[in-house]
Amino acid sequence: MKQYPMLIGGQLVEGERSPVSIINPADESVFATAANASEQQIDEAVNAARNAFENWRQTSVAERQALIRKIAETVKANSTELAELLVRETGKPLAIAQFELQLSIESLQAHCSMQLENQLLEDSTERRVELQYRPLGVVAGIVPWNFPFFLATPKLASGLLAGNAVIIKSAPYTPISYARFGELISELVPAGLVNIISGDDDVGPWLTAHSGVNKISFTGSVTTGKKVMAGAGGDIKRLTLELGGNDAAIVLPDVDIAEVAPAIFQGAFLNSGQICIGIKRLYIHEDIFEPMVQVLGTIAEQMIVGNGLEPETNIGPIQNSIQYRKVLAVLDEVKASSARIVAGGTVPEGKGYFLRPTIVADVEEGCTLVDEETFGPILPVLKFSNIDEVIARANNTTFGLGGSVWSKDSEQAQAIAERLECGIAWANQVQHLAPHIPMIGCKHSGLGMEAGQEGLKGYAQAHVVDTAKG
Repeated sequence: MKQYPMLIGGQLVEGERSPVSIINPADESVFATAANASEQQIDEAVNAARNAFENWRQTSVAERQALIRKIAETVKANSTELAELLVRETGKPLAIAQFELQLSIESLQAHCSMQLENQLLEDSTERRVELQYRPLGVVAGIVPWNFPFFLATPKLASGLLAGNAVIIKSAPYTPISYARFGELISELVPAGLVNIISGDDDVGPWLTAHSGVNKISFTGSVTTGKKVMAGAGGDIKRLTLELGGNDAAIVLPDVDIAEVAPAIFQGAFLNSGQICIGIKRLYIHEDIFEPMVQVLGTIAEQMIVGNGLEPETNIGPIQNSIQYRKVLAVLDEVKASSARIVAGGTVPEGKGYFLRPTIVADVEEGCTLVDEETFGPILPVLKFSNIDEVIARANNTTFGLGGSVWSKDSEQAQAIAERLECGIAWANQVQHLAPHIPMIGCKHSGLGMEAGQEGLKGYAQAHVVDTAKG
């Protein structure tokens, strides 16, 4: 059984505490161990990053882009191995793991044509005013377990392109693919410029509170995001937070059910529902409610649930036992209520954290399934009668990550999408991601932006130079 190391100061090192066992959620077996960093090793990683930063900040944009391009080529050349590791640690189907890596490669490649250009704000006879961007120093990227490779990528690429040194901290459950990535780039990047650490729940707080870290980019739950924010407060660190969501999808009565139902199902059950921008609440107009529900139920029953390495698998397991128990607790609450389980709701026999994709009707706001983020393969479907009513219901939440509207009338769909209180709203699509489009959260779902040109600005310090002439 392989123990995967960390990358600290250009060296591949073991952890100074007992290694973390990594479980394959498809069969509950331990297939690898990961290094468990000590507080001293976190200090070593930060110091190495600070030393590397002093040289890296002097490099040209072209030099930074060249390194990111080499990193992209390395990921692409090793994508087969990395995809299999992703499947084993996350449980997701191989096709989804391959898609995750492709998104990562595209994000890296996109950064090779991005840069932060100075902006001339005024050039008059009296003065010249220029807005400049400077590196921050050391950026710490903290990554969740649902898309552990892709969600690390913009943190790494934006951090490097802006002239910073970077530390990536993997989730305790899923450190393997990125640890292997660290092995692959260990001789490619300057020592200390990129550090990849892993470990248990103690590691994150040590990193966020470290005085040598200048910015934290965190993706994960709202609860943990609040802790990160508190830990960063002592030094007033720069923050980007991409947190949980309870995304609403609104389906108007004019849709072609057969056409939109598969896309909506995919939007809800991609990665077994373990996606921050997944459809978590589905509002269907009363005129088409039952026909739409039945089509979704039929799709759910056709899904093959199993090990992600099996080519026929559509739905993999929930990633870890703690999350599995949370999801099953929500299911038990549903079963004890008057709600109607249209499809799923059963646990397959044998090992693994599996649950068949579950469609729940006859449910309203006020219950856990609707009001909170379940983060699993259970979708509540709710009925509405008019647009103003459903928009109010969709917006009546502390979450504000994503949302979608579905209609044959694209202009109407866009107009409704513009009224949703969320960072990104889609019309007649969902989960469309591209390297030039920032991810934005509002309300409790986030702070700042990740990815794209606007996200890149969050990895730099804005600086105004105001010169009087004459």
